[in-house]
Amino acid sequence: MKQAQFRVSENEERVHCTLQKEGQGRPTSKAVQSAIVMDLARALGIEADNHAKLSEQVKLLKTDLASSNSLAERRVLMSLERIMDNWTVQPATSEWNSDFDFEEDAQMSPFKNFLCPLTKEVMKDPVVLESSQNYERTAIEYWFRRCIEDARDPTCPVTGQVLKSTEMKPNIGLAGAIEEWVSRNIEIQLKSAVQCLSENQPPVDSVEWVLDVIYKISEEHPSNRYRVRHAGVVLLMVKVLRNCSKSMGTHMRGKALMTLLSMAKDEESKNIMLGEGITRLAIHSLIGSSEKEKEYAVKLLLEFSRDEAYCTKIASEKGALVLLSSMAGNLEHPALSNLAEEVLKQMERVEDNVQHLAAAGRFEPLLSRLCEGTDDVKIEMARIMGRMTLTNSSKEQIARKCAKTLVQLLSKPEGRAPSLQALCNLSVLDDNATILVDSAVIPALTDILFENQDDSELKELATSIVANIVQHPGQWELASIDNRGHSMQSETTVFRLLGLLAHVSPQCQVSVLRILYGIASSPQASESVLTHIKSGDGIKTIIPFLEHPEVEHRINAFRLTRILSGTFGEDLANELKPADKLPLFKDKLLDNQSTDGERSDAACILANLPLSEDEVKTVLGSSFVRWTVVTLKDRLRSTSWRTTRSSSCLEEGLLGLLLHFTQSPDLQTVSVVKEHSLMNIFREQLNFRLKPRVKQLAALGLKNLSESRRTLISTGDLEVQLSHGFCSSLVFMCGKGPPELPVCAIHNVSCEEDNQFCLLRSNCIKPLVDLLTDEDTNVQIAAVEALSTLVIDTSNNFKRAVDELELLGVVEAAITLFTEVRPGILQERLLWMIERILRVESDINRHSLNQSLVRALVEAFKHGNANAKGYAQDALTNLKQLSGVSGKNSSQSRPRR
Repeated sequence: MKQAQFRVSENEERVHCTLQKEGQGRPTSKAVQSAIVMDLARALGIEADNHAKLSEQVKLLKTDLASSNSLAERRVLMSLERIMDNWTVQPATSEWNSDFDFEEDAQMSPFKNFLCPLTKEVMKDPVVLESSQNYERTAIEYWFRRCIEDARDPTCPVTGQVLKSTEMKPNIGLAGAIEEWVSRNIEIQLKSAVQCLSENQPPVDSVEWVLDVIYKISEEHPSNRYRVRHAGVVLLMVKVLRNCSKSMGTHMRGKALMTLLSMAKDEESKNIMLGEGITRLAIHSLIGSSEKEKEYAVKLLLEFSRDEAYCTKIASEKGALVLLSSMAGNLEHPALSNLAEEVLKQMERVEDNVQHLAAAGRFEPLLSRLCEGTDDVKIEMARIMGRMTLTNSSKEQIARKCAKTLVQLLSKPEGRAPSLQALCNLSVLDDNATILVDSAVIPALTDILFENQDDSELKELATSIVANIVQHPGQWELASIDNRGHSMQSETTVFRLLGLLAHVSPQCQVSVLRILYGIASSPQASESVLTHIKSGDGIKTIIPFLEHPEVEHRINAFRLTRILSGTFGEDLANELKPADKLPLFKDKLLDNQSTDGERSDAACILANLPLSEDEVKTVLGSSFVRWTVVTLKDRLRSTSWRTTRSSSCLEEGLLGLLLHFTQSPDLQTVSVVKEHSLMNIFREQLNFRLKPRVKQLAALGLKNLSESRRTLISTGDLEVQLSHGFCSSLVFMCGKGPPELPVCAIHNVSCEEDNQFCLLRSNCIKPLVDLLTDEDTNVQIAAVEALSTLVIDTSNNFKRAVDELELLGVVEAAITLFTEVRPGILQERLLWMIERILRVESDINRHSLNQSLVRALVEAFKHGNANAKGYAQDALTNLKQLSGVSGKNSSQSRPRR
């Protein structure tokens, strides 16, 4: 049987080839898809607009290919299904419909010939082919390009006719008719829009319809934007956005901003928006909840910022620059970040915006003008910087980039004041001190400071900057302040600073006192500065400021005097006592109106001053002890005071004041010590690990009280105390002697429990031993001195005392520390103590086997100071490591400390 043969038409072949290529996944357009469907319909003998018939044929084809294993055929089927789905979409003409009815002006639907057969949309530029069919120019051009790509003759999509020419002639008549139809409908839609937006509370759906229509008019018919404006729709849209912003929601606000952005391309519409406050509304939308709202808000601001006049308006709106800067730095949303950055860059062009931008944290425009501008511009930028409130991070950023420029401006008379203001602003940040010093600011400032000119404002600024720089140790200690190599801590500088106090303004005096305090506080410069202050009669110069009527003067004078009292307490006392100024510090302590800083410094000064027994009684008085103890306990119960300098300083001062009462063995003082349990107070202070000075003072207080115990025993005052105490009343009432108290292993006499002069009975030995491992050497020395009071007696009972110290771990801790320390005061103190302990015959053999101890003693004997060598020699002799050249009596001729 012969196989049936079917002829394939040229049109069918073309359709098959086209579908094959579409099945390869190449991008296509709606116009091409429409043309393909028309070709397919002709091949099947079906009308192109008969969607049902075409869909039925596609379904049949799908059934036929269901069992096919051909990948190419399956791709053709998928491509055809996609094309058919797009083809069945109805023409998008619904946007011309509204819910508003007009008796006279009814809306007109587009005529069929207004629609392009390929796009199914109203044509804007209709052209006619030689087949007499009309198309949208861009759509038919795209189809022709596809035909060329497929290497086939161009055809008319509607008729399928192969065209001899692709010439496209404008259909002027049809274009005019369409334009008239568009104009008519635009007029109708504008009337509907005005009616909708004029309502007090227009429905959200109606507002959305208006926004869609206006956006379409603006984008598709830009020449009609003026009609939108003339109809008053722009004004109404802004008012609705302003009045109904909250009820509209973020989606509607975003759509409104999108529509206004499109209309902003009309210059007069833009002016209307700005006049109605659209800038403020757009800025408010920068914090919207949707990305679209924020996106169109930024785009609208970007559109406005293209004009310099509008840039100024945007910058003047509250919060605008802060929000834009924040958005520009948000890398999580790069699209918004880039848009915000563009707006800011547009605004940077305007000189008037520089200050606003800097206030929002965007300093680049200001810094670039300050570093690269003309002298006048630099001075103006410095003036702006001096008036600004800056964050710490911005202060550091500015200082690193512009400090040298600001210093250079100091050489210009007109630039001095603005530059000093700016430098003063930057110097408040501690971290900027090194940057400013490296920029050679100190020579320029001291030149102003010590010049013979009567410009108090410049001097005030210069002294304030220097005071800020020297508040902490740093690079300034190594810097020269002039071409002669003088430093801030040199004698010449200190003398000149002291001289300034007599003839500068009050504000300048405060800064000079701050400078003196700053350089005197530096660990590297303190010793020389304090010496220069003393030699330059600085103590006499500073004392009057302690009673200055202004608080700032007094605060800084007290701080400086506190440092002086630590080194030159006796010289300070010699200046204060003739003028009867000692009570000033006690009065300051008791005055609740005084600042915390004044009270803290007053306590430290009074503690550092050498006072005789009479002065302790007359100036301080026994009643003052109670106030000191109560205040100290209140401070200890507080949880917040420990973090402040003044509170920490006050505690040190209060402990120092109590030390005055531990240095007098008279009976009245002994009574005060026992009444207020001073030994217990000192013991409690040994636990504060973060305050070395507090621990040192507490250990010294225990040392003084322990020494007083020896004095009381040697003078016989111990019996007096016992005869007037609790036991005497028992004698009176019972007629018999007091009960016998246990004999103290340390003192070989009876020490009652919680004795305020016995370290053993008051449980102070263990805390003192713990201090031997402290990180602060001064604390260790004080602890050793306190423990050394327990080995002074070398009588027959001394062995019992050493055995007790062995049990408490004192001996082992002292020896361990001694084997680790370097030559110095601590080593000498430990040697004195260890040499005493090694006098006990029963312990010599055991300690002589301690090779670490022996080696440490030998090293001290070789490299220690004179006292240390002598103690080491005696200790080695006791251990029988040396022959008794000088014997045991040698140490007795040397002082204990």
